[in-house]
Amino acid sequence: MKATEARLNAALDRPPADIRLYLLYGPDEAVAQAFVARLARALGAGVERVDLDGATLRGDPARLADEAAAISLFGGTRFIRVSAAGEESLEAVESLLQADRAGNPAIMLAPGVKATGKLVKAALDSDRVLAFACYPPNARDATAIVTDLARASGLRLSAAAVQRIIRGSDGDRAVMMREVEKLALYVDAAADRPVDVEDAALEAVGAEIAEGEIGEIVLAATAGEMPALIEGLRRMNGPDASPIPILRALGRRLLMLAEMRAAVDGGDALDQIMKRHRVFWREEAATATAVRRWTVPALIAAQRATRRTEREVIGAGPAGRAVADTFLLRLARSLR
Repeated sequence: MKATEARLNAALDRPPADIRLYLLYGPDEAVAQAFVARLARALGAGVERVDLDGATLRGDPARLADEAAAISLFGGTRFIRVSAAGEESLEAVESLLQADRAGNPAIMLAPGVKATGKLVKAALDSDRVLAFACYPPNARDATAIVTDLARASGLRLSAAAVQRIIRGSDGDRAVMMREVEKLALYVDAAADRPVDVEDAALEAVGAEIAEGEIGEIVLAATAGEMPALIEGLRRMNGPDASPIPILRALGRRLLMLAEMRAAVDGGDALDQIMKRHRVFWREEAATATAVRRWTVPALIAAQRATRRTEREVIGAGPAGRAVADTFLLRLARSLR
């Protein structure tokens, strides 16, 4: 069945016995990983996770149902995470839904499947599945997401507070989820004991990285300017300031640089290319340096590595900041 975000969060926090599978489809893998982490937290510190993927299920469709029915060797709780799933996993899902029993929940990440595909249709048609589409939100969606998350967590937020969370998260759904969770813990709010949130609480725990700081860090990383990058990372607001907005901005810049470098390779003048891309005059020197130092294949590889790092940051929890910083420093150093 189709799940709203509020319904999905409630089910992940207290997994109901009648739900065998959580299907997370759509391209926003970072938020899908955040949902996986949420389920793991709900199941407890000693939970056992079984990792499968789409290729494994294609060769052994019965494996998913077998793992769902298996008993943990240590007698504790367990769940199954299926990554990189596609239409090849349909038979495995059907076997899971038809099995006599399945005591361990499965959560499946299927970033490449279409909403009109057979896998999603099977999930929507079953009352044993919660299916949720993971897509990056637009501005209107982001406002609704934060508002709904806050309401479910017992937070009464003003319109200004909602927008502050969106800006501090760069509109990233996974970061918005994390910020609302932190805020609810800080003010001891819950659905049955709502709390009015004041600015002081937002300032104490909110992710607040200025747009200018993000830009400086991304410029320095892509131009190989190590001292500027180190200084930019040092100024990040608070030890737990989320690096996800920086990584998202880095991914966008790498794609832009790839387009610019391809145009240079095609014979266009760099100054004309920068005018077409409306590069801000203060960023022209760093952008020109980056275009000269990178090749198109290297930029594409770096953009893919940035996506992988986003997923690693989400999965690393409190250590995510260190994961991102290390990646940014290695990226800049590779250009020296």
